[in-house]
Amino acid sequence: MANLLLPPEERSLTPSQVEALDKRRELGHTLLVIACQFTVMAGILLLWVGQDLKYSPGWMHPMAYYFFIALLLIGVFGITGLVLRRGTPRID
Repeated sequence: MANLLLPPEERSLTPSQVEALDKRRELGHTLLVIACQFTVMAGILLLWVGQDLKYSPGWMHPMAYYFFIALLLIGVFGITGLVLRRGTPRID
């Protein structure tokens, strides 16, 4: 009997397709972990961003630039990870 917890498109996959699906979900999980690590780094950078924006002369704001790059990477890795991780996870 088919597993009704699985989405209909995943019920009749071949073993090689299931393996590819698992690899895709593992990659998605890895990208979500990377996004979380960048979130921690952005939180630490946030401690210096205000001071950097206030006291650094002209366009010299390295902490602010690092912070915004970290936010961009969080968005890219997070969204990509969520897209790759979609579906019902494998239960061991």
